[in-house]
Order: sequence, then C-alpha cells, then structure tokens
Amino acid sequence: MQNTASSSALIPVAEYFKLLSEVSRLQILNCLRSRAMNVTEISEATGLGQANLSKHLKILTQAGILSRQPVGVSVYYEINDPLIFELCELVCDRLSDRIQQQAEEIQQLKILHSS
Repeated sequence: MQNTASSSALIPVAEYFKLLSEVSRLQILNCLRSRAMNVTEISEATGLGQANLSKHLKILTQAGILSRQPVGVSVYYEINDPLIFELCELVCDRLSDRIQQQAEEIQQLKILHSS
C-alpha cells in the first residue's frame, strides 16, 4: 500500500478486510481449505444454520473469494482465491508472536513478584 493512497482508493481494501472480520466466514473458508463442499457439508462442518450459511456464502461468492459450481441438484463451493490463506497465516503468525511475547512478560512479572 502506498502512503499517498487516497481515502477512496482504500475503500476496497477496507471492504476486503471487512469480509474477513466475520467469524462465520472464516469458519466457511477454513472448512473449504482442503476441498469443495456443498451447503449441507459446510453446514455440518461449521454448525451454521442454512439461512445464515447461505447469506455468508452469497457474500463471499459476490466478493470473488468463493466460486460456486452446480453439480446435479447440489451446488459446490470452493476457494476462488487461495492467497486468502497466506493472508490468514500472516495474521495468525503475528497473533501467535504477540501471545508468546505476553506470556514471556507475565513470566517475568511472576519472577519479580516471587523475589
């Protein structure tokens, strides 16, 4: 991202992150990580109800993150942009680093307190 980006140029970036700010959507993406699934399979894997799941699948599909493929009477959803997982891994790694740092700080406080 350039430092000179205007507010209007940042709107699509904010919208992309907004898509990923919903736990249910992250659950859906995680369960589709290894293979395409139909709505019933996704519902069973995530525990999401049909109406809620359909809403999130529509949002993710419209955003281009998922693609949908009719197969007989079912519709299968799959990840359309696998780079989404690299982004998620970066965030998870960063969070893990923070948790580790906090644990070390707590341990140091315990040592100081017990002295």
